[in-house]
Amino acid sequence: MSVFDLPTPAWMAEDHEMLVEQAGRFFEAEVAPRYDDFEKAGVFDRDIWKQAGAAGLLCAAVPEEFGGPGGDFGHEAIITYQTNLHGCDGFGGPLHSAIVAPYIQHYGSDEQKKRWLPKMATGDYIAAIAMTEPGAGSDLQGVKTTAKRDGNHYVINGSKTFITNGQLANLILVVTKTDPSAGAKGTSLFVVETDKVDGFRRGRNLDKVGMKSNDTSELFFDDVRVPADALLGPEEGQGFVQLMQQLPQERLLIAVYAVARIERALRETLDYVKQRKAFGKSVIDFQNSQFVLAECKTEATIAKVFVDNCIERHINGGLDATTASMAKYWLTDLQCKIIDRCLQLHGGYGYMDEYPISRMYRDARVERIYGGSNEIMKVLIARSL
Repeated sequence: MSVFDLPTPAWMAEDHEMLVEQAGRFFEAEVAPRYDDFEKAGVFDRDIWKQAGAAGLLCAAVPEEFGGPGGDFGHEAIITYQTNLHGCDGFGGPLHSAIVAPYIQHYGSDEQKKRWLPKMATGDYIAAIAMTEPGAGSDLQGVKTTAKRDGNHYVINGSKTFITNGQLANLILVVTKTDPSAGAKGTSLFVVETDKVDGFRRGRNLDKVGMKSNDTSELFFDDVRVPADALLGPEEGQGFVQLMQQLPQERLLIAVYAVARIERALRETLDYVKQRKAFGKSVIDFQNSQFVLAECKTEATIAKVFVDNCIERHINGGLDATTASMAKYWLTDLQCKIIDRCLQLHGGYGYMDEYPISRMYRDARVERIYGGSNEIMKVLIARSL
């Protein structure tokens, strides 16, 4: 049962509502029971990806002609929400579907779309995007990885780090410099099929504070030769523009993660404080508990309305980068605040791994960093003043 007392969002049609039930059942029945195993392994099993593909839960916005269900961002948002609402936060499907696939869908040729998108929709290909480097994070103009033309090929050299889906990915969208002297205008994106090239290496599956089940890796490109048609877009130098056009969707997606986890945190905490006794009465009966939860529910409701408005605007083509930055920074900050307060209401048990709130506390922290740090979001917002 939802903790929100809100009408169905205006952007949701009947097929969206049906997807809520379908996606919820899948993550509750197929993923959640195995999630602890994935946490211990530090990576999801590939069979989950295949099952998600078979259930129509990958690449939901990809047109049917390219192997997808033919939905819109609303369908992606629902799948992402249900992933996190059911405690399967580390599943890399939303990044694969709603971050990587749109680059191919928007900038790829028909041949590229037919080559890659159907395999992504079935889960035969697992995708990642390689932006961050040891010396370049939120500042994408600082990327040092190069791609140099050599006849009918490009030769890629460089390293990436903190790459989600990095251990599993067999299709990686790589941010490179084709002209290091041209600044942002020298940036180009390449699609690397890792099973078809030499010189590609995966480094460590990085040990993180949270999100343990999500494989996050170092990647190395040592004279990796890719065919010229691995370039995304009709010509070199389009990469930075492509990134800037697609990053608002990524940031909105992170806001969707956050509000889903906020709902889960409140749901878990309400169940706990109603059952837990202290000084002869339920924890919920203390005025402090009631005030804390009243504040959390109010802020969560405001957040949900804001995110739904952003989703509606994005579906209609009207979400600007400034508002997406607001959603990303404010929702992820709020998420950490509310989860912290919910953990406090659990008392000592909130610090124990056997309670979901403890894992949520660890997992939430990274969202203020990835997708562009929240400090960078504020810089972008300030430019609109």
